Amino acid sequence: CMPVPTDGGLNRSLLRQDVYLRLRDAIVDGTLSPGEQLRDHELATWLGVSRTPVREALLRLGQSGLVLSRPGRSTTVARLSAAAARDALDVVAAMHAVAVRGAVPRLTDSDVARMRRANEDFAEALRHADAETALAADDVLHAVPVRVCGNAAVAEVLEQFTPLLRRVERLRFETLGGRASVRAHTNLIQACARGHAEEAAEISTRIWFSLTPLIDALDEA
Repeated sequence: CMPVPTDGGLNRSLLRQDVYLRLRDAIVDGTLSPGEQLRDHELATWLGVSRTPVREALLRLGQSGLVLSRPGRSTTVARLSAAAARDALDVVAAMHAVAVRGAVPRLTDSDVARMRRANEDFAEALRHADAETALAADDVLHAVPVRVCGNAAVAEVLEQFTPLLRRVERLRFETLGGRASVRAHTNLIQACARGHAEEAAEISTRIWFSLTPLIDALDEA
């Protein structure tokens, strides 16, 4: 992560969001590893900000299950938990189904084309075993229905719980196991293009629940 400017000249809400996103992404991509202790003064120095937005970000990350805080003791990066991942999966899959169902009647040709391009980028990233780019393309694809449906509550819930699942998805996208997602995305896009909202919602749900074997493997680990 590159340092961000000090908060003197920035809008405080934008600064808080920026710090949150930087710490969230550092946890998801493994820069901050599971079990690593998080000290707000060290993180503030690293990001080039005051300690206040860092503390606020850590609270949000705790609510998302990415950070574990022990009152009076320490704050650490949460280890991958199968139970927490299953809880998040139930919520995220349901919210995406709501988004897709609401978005399909409103999708434009441009929206569908954006989903197709994102899936092409996704497939290309997988061919090069580029997990970061694959995850980014996957985000772009699924964000289209979320944006088009216009449900702010859905977007807020997804922002809170999707990052936990992204940690699990990295395990899949770093292997050939992600190739099946390209076909599933294609089926989703085709259903959207045909205007079949229920079919698209069902496909979306199956896509997210395809993470179940990876989550089950966490129990074994």
